[in-house]
Amino acid sequence: MTLAPAMLQVKHCWEWKMGKRKRKLTPAEKAEKKRRQREYMTVFVHGKQKRVKRPPTIDGMGVDEFIRRNADPIWLHQNEMWEYIDQPDYEDSQKGLC
Repeated sequence: MTLAPAMLQVKHCWEWKMGKRKRKLTPAEKAEKKRRQREYMTVFVHGKQKRVKRPPTIDGMGVDEFIRRNADPIWLHQNEMWEYIDQPDYEDSQKGLC
């Protein structure tokens, strides 16, 4: 009877189809993974994933945004960042002259 051995193979077919179990990461590997996630980010370039360094941030916002929000006009002038200095409107300046 050749039917019985074939049935045994079918009964246990799930055993050879399952892959290896994924092992848990050690604390050192977890720390390294967390450091990489903080330092790098994944972007798509031409349909492929690439890992690039994250842009620098201060308190969670970009450096330029932080400077625009927190710098005073004197500091901006000293560092030649005149484009960020708020200029009064022409109409407001004309009102003060009359």
